[in-house]
Amino acid sequence: MFSEQAKKVFADLQLPYSAVAIKFCHNKPEGFEQAKEVDLFCAFIKKAQDENLPFYTAVENDKCMGKALLGMTEFGGTHASGQVGYETGCFRTAAANARLYHMVTVLRPGTCNFVVFSPVALCDFDPDLVICVAPTEEASLLLRASSYISGDLWESKCSFVMSCAWTYTYPYVSGKVNHLFTGMHLGLKARGLYPAGLHIITIPYQKLDEVVTALTEMEPIPLHLRKDEESVSKIAAIRAHLEELNADINLPARL
Repeated sequence: MFSEQAKKVFADLQLPYSAVAIKFCHNKPEGFEQAKEVDLFCAFIKKAQDENLPFYTAVENDKCMGKALLGMTEFGGTHASGQVGYETGCFRTAAANARLYHMVTVLRPGTCNFVVFSPVALCDFDPDLVICVAPTEEASLLLRASSYISGDLWESKCSFVMSCAWTYTYPYVSGKVNHLFTGMHLGLKARGLYPAGLHIITIPYQKLDEVVTALTEMEPIPLHLRKDEESVSKIAAIRAHLEELNADINLPARL
């Protein structure tokens, strides 16, 4: 169960759009209403944020590529040949577009039949993913938290089309935090869901406890970026201490 502490940590970020918890389900989830809309899969994050209510989607709710990436429908045909991306001018050749279909992460057919979306504050399950849409300042804090304990590098895997692969299936399978950018991906841009320049950060369940712990321990503003007198004094003391350590390492040899 998603802890109250974790909910508080995400609430304290004061994001302009609430963080959304995601659960991939084999069986129909109990206690949730099915979405009535038929839309792009990436649009359902915004629905959860706007309506502030949990719900689930099934194959019939998705009119784009999400259902194929989730293994709900066959992943192939004209789209996977790259012809669509070529014909619409997204790629120079069909081959260039087709490469993408060999690189994206696809869930095993039949393993995910329903997807639950819930604002984090209302989440009463263990999420597979938590997705945040954040301005740069808050995004920086989230990415710092992803490496504060582990030292993991920040990575961004994404593409112009099929942003749902990098938002959902890739982080879930890889266990890596991933981040994309509003205004740079076809489906999201076509739907006009968010203003350009925001960061879409997906935290998979493998990293969720670590990120929550880091956000409770980390200073929101690192010491180097604070300009108050006390912080400047601390930086000076640290520099003096490091110089002492360096001098100790470089002591002249004694016979």
